[in-house]
Amino acid sequence: MEITRCTITFDAADVQLEAAFWAALFDGVSEGDHQWRVVRAPDGTVPVGVQLAQRHRVEPQWPGKPADTHLDLWVSDIDAAHEEALAHGAELLQPAAGGENFHVYASPSGHPFCLCWPVEQLSA
Repeated sequence: MEITRCTITFDAADVQLEAAFWAALFDGVSEGDHQWRVVRAPDGTVPVGVQLAQRHRVEPQWPGKPADTHLDLWVSDIDAAHEEALAHGAELLQPAAGGENFHVYASPSGHPFCLCWPVEQLSA
């Protein structure tokens, strides 16, 4: 098998809202229609897709009930990334604690993701 591309696809009741959220985080653009959209990153890759699931809403239960899948997004400036994620509609579910180098968030449709930073930045 030769895999030529991989895109993570999220279900959402509001495809436009969810795709706009991920496009903002990836500094990309949302392309498609009301049933299926992709996020095209500045380098041309398509890291995220969003498909219509009319009654979909994930109720984040982090950390009580772990998610089956989530994205780890590595950032160079966690303070700026945190503020940007919140400004685009993310919900902070669990801030880093005790030497952890990640915060856990939910997208507008409730999909969990982490903003992670290099361990050497923990002392900052």
